[in-house]
Amino acid sequence: MPNQQPGFSTLAVHAGAAPDPTTGARATPIYQTTSFVFENADHAAALFGLQQFGNIYTRITNPTQAVLEERVAALEGGAAALAVASGHAAQLLAFNAIMQPGDNFVAARKLYGGSINQFGHAFKNFDWHVRWADTANTASFEAGIDERTRAIFIESLANPGGTFVDIAAIAEVAHRHGLPLIVDNTMASPYLVRPLEHGADIVIHSLTKFLGGHGNSMGGIIVDGGTFDWSASGNYPALSQPRPEYGGVVLHQAFGNIAFAIATRVLGLRDLGPAISPFNAFMILTGIETLPLRMQKHSENALAVANWLKGHPKVGWVSYAGLEDDPNYELQQRYSPKGAGAVFTFGLKGGYEAGKTFVESLQLFSHLANIGDTRSLVIHPASTTHRQLTEDQLVAAGAGPDVVRLSVGIEDAADIIADLDQALSKV
Repeated sequence: MPNQQPGFSTLAVHAGAAPDPTTGARATPIYQTTSFVFENADHAAALFGLQQFGNIYTRITNPTQAVLEERVAALEGGAAALAVASGHAAQLLAFNAIMQPGDNFVAARKLYGGSINQFGHAFKNFDWHVRWADTANTASFEAGIDERTRAIFIESLANPGGTFVDIAAIAEVAHRHGLPLIVDNTMASPYLVRPLEHGADIVIHSLTKFLGGHGNSMGGIIVDGGTFDWSASGNYPALSQPRPEYGGVVLHQAFGNIAFAIATRVLGLRDLGPAISPFNAFMILTGIETLPLRMQKHSENALAVANWLKGHPKVGWVSYAGLEDDPNYELQQRYSPKGAGAVFTFGLKGGYEAGKTFVESLQLFSHLANIGDTRSLVIHPASTTHRQLTEDQLVAAGAGPDVVRLSVGIEDAADIIADLDQALSKV
C-alpha cells in the first residue's frame, strides 16, 4: 500500500504471507517436507556457505516457518526472527549465541518457574551462570554485572504475578555496560507491549501461549531487534570472529543488523536441533491472525474478574496491574495502555490447602500448566509449576503458598465469575 504503514491488526493477518505462487492458495501452506531440491551443485554450495538464502532442510529452514518468523518480527518491530520448538528452546538458542563457558548473565528473580529452573540448573551444564536481580531495584542489576557478564534478561510482564517491568530503566543499565537486554514478552504479547521500542535488543516468546492462543501447538521464537553492536566489545566471538564451519565468515560483518538471528539459526538451531514442525508453525500463524481481538477481550475480562475478587471475603489480596490502586498501575499505564493482560495472581486467606481445594473445585476453568488459551485456566504455582523452588524462592518469584494464578479466557465474564464464586464457596 503506497504511503501507508500497515497497522498492527493488518500485520497480524498479512505480514510475511502471500498467495502460494504455484497453487494460488490464500492460506499459508503447510510445507510438510524434510528437505528441498537444489537447482544445481553451485546452488547447493551457496546455500551451505551462507552466500544465498534458501531452504535446505526443515531442521534449519522451512517456508511455513519463514512466514511465522516474518510475521512476529513485524509485530514486534524487529529486523528478523527465528522460530523454534518451544519457548525454552528459544532461550537456549539465544544464550548459545552469546555465551561461552564461564560467562554469566543477570536475570530478574520474578520469572516463569521453568525459566528459573533452566537458568539455575540446566544452564550450569554449559558452565553458564545466572545472577538474580530485583526488577523493583534497578541498582540490583548493575550490582550483578562483572567482566564475564554477557546479557540482562527480564520478562516484560512477569509470570506468575502479572507485574509490569520498567524495561527502559533496565535497558539503560544494560547499554551503559555494553550488554544486550533480552526480554521475554510472552505474557504481554506485542499487542500490549513492544519491548524493542523501550530499549530491548532481543525479544523472546513462547508461541505456545498468547500468540498461538488456542492451547494446541508448541513453539518459541527469538526476535532480533537489529540495533545491538555485536563487534564493539569483542565479548561475542560467535558473531564478531571468523566462523571456521562457514569458511571464515564473520556473521556480524556479513549480515549486519540481522546477524544475531542468523547466528541463532546457523550456529544454534542447525547443531542443537529444536526445530518447530511446519504444522505447529501453521497453527500458530492462524492463531496470530486474531491476536488483537483476543488480547483486548482477555484484558477486559481479567479486569472485571480482578475487581470482583477484590471484594470477596475469602480473598486476602489481588495483584493485577490494571487495578487503579495496584502498585504496578503506573507502569502498566506507561507500557501497556491498551490493557493489563490476562494473567494475574491473588491470595486466599486459607493459604496452601485453600489454594489446592479452590483449583480442584472449579468447573469452567481448566486446571493445567499453561497460560494464554482462549479458555480460562488456573493453577496453584506452589504445588505445581514452581514446586521445584525453595520456600524463599517461591516468595521471591511471586508464587507463595497462598498464591493462585489465573489466565482469564475470552468466555463471557459473567460465566467466569460464576465459576470462581462457586469454587470459593467450597473453600
